[in-house]
Amino acid sequence: MEITSAASFIDYYEKVRARTLRLLEAVRPEHLDFSYKQGKFTIGDQIRHIAAIERYMYGETISGRKSAYQGCGKELADGYDPTMSFFNEMHIQTIDLIRGLSDEDLNRKCLTPPGHEITIWKWLRAMVEHEIHHRGELYIYLNLLDMKTPQIYGFSAEEVQDMSVTLK
Repeated sequence: MEITSAASFIDYYEKVRARTLRLLEAVRPEHLDFSYKQGKFTIGDQIRHIAAIERYMYGETISGRKSAYQGCGKELADGYDPTMSFFNEMHIQTIDLIRGLSDEDLNRKCLTPPGHEITIWKWLRAMVEHEIHHRGELYIYLNLLDMKTPQIYGFSAEEVQDMSVTLK
């Protein structure tokens, strides 16, 4: 997928974000500190990580600055409502930065945290992939808690199988 327009990218990214938000609606406040293993991200850490990386790494680097990501701990937001507010505010700020890019800017290079050059449109694509990766982890976390999670496109694999024909 090549990104040639900031506006079309934002439209696409907002659809990805809407699917993430539907999943986050399934998170109960009492599960925010759940982790499957000591020393691994909690559900709250996962949510704050998506937000902080989006804004402080991707947002900064596409703006020509160095990454300012400092982690995803409770110092950023503690509790369900503050965590969700942080998540939404970081997204708004990042979208504003992307909206400020011209279509020509998308072909400029920016620097990743270790100093490697990457074309901005490719870096934005990586940002989406990063969110989807962590959304997948959140699905697993919630499944471990036996929480009902939304279907990503409206149907389960079993439902699609039932609607499909058998190939010979």
